[in-house]
Amino acid sequence: MKTIILTGCALIAFAANSVLCRLALGEHLIDASGFTIIRLLSGATVLFLIIKVSNKQTTTTVKGSWSGTLMLFTYATAFSFAYITLDTATGALILFGAVQITMILSSLFSGTRLHISEWGGISLAFIGFSYLVLPNVTTPSITGFLLMIAAGIAWGIYTLQGRTSEKSLMSTASNFYRCTPLLLVLFLATIQDIHLSTAGILLAVVSGGIASGIGYTIWYMALGGLSATQAAVVQLLVPVIAATGGVIFVSEPITIRLTLSGTMILGGILMVVLGRYYFVQLKEIAKRDQATSVHVSTTEK
Repeated sequence: MKTIILTGCALIAFAANSVLCRLALGEHLIDASGFTIIRLLSGATVLFLIIKVSNKQTTTTVKGSWSGTLMLFTYATAFSFAYITLDTATGALILFGAVQITMILSSLFSGTRLHISEWGGISLAFIGFSYLVLPNVTTPSITGFLLMIAAGIAWGIYTLQGRTSEKSLMSTASNFYRCTPLLLVLFLATIQDIHLSTAGILLAVVSGGIASGIGYTIWYMALGGLSATQAAVVQLLVPVIAATGGVIFVSEPITIRLTLSGTMILGGILMVVLGRYYFVQLKEIAKRDQATSVHVSTTEK
């Protein structure tokens, strides 16, 4: 029950980032650069406080990495600029579809052989993405689409790097801290276009401090009770939650195109994840049966 509650809270936090960003940028309450800067600084502040309150030592032996920092910065920046032209549900679908596909392809390139169900799933997801961006009046902005794909790839790589960390919270906090010089560069490069409002700043702070900082912390706590397969599958609920939030808070419509493409993308990824899990289970059962047969044969002799 604890894992279920933590997982639910984390998924709502992930979806909230999409809703908050779209709400801030869609209403022109803040610009994309300002939102990114305030979001990451707020996340760093909250993570610092969480570490202090939990009495974890911030020693120099626990550090993030500059590659992880670059991926985090790329994700957050591309995410914000993409939501200038994408609606909440479309952006979340593209983001988490790209995250899962990045992780699947990484496994493939590392030498993992895909089964027929996994190839079928990848093909279905690709068709879904293609249908989503086919020329039509309801097609999402190609710039926004490409930016969100970049955000998804960056977050996928960041997630893969984080799996090797023994202290994920400390590493994440360190990566947030390291973003500071990159945020300064972003600020200087876009200073003429930055515009802020009280409401926009508040939305960015909530996105960074609560939905990102606290949300990521809750997610790490939930991962302790989830298998890798379960963790991958439950994240597919985020676009659904984000779409619901977009309808409620941003008054965005759910189109037939988005529904069909979303079904194909999420269904294809689900085929890959569950197909991999299923075949791994079969292989383990076959090994156990073989070991049992050898043992019985040896005993009879």
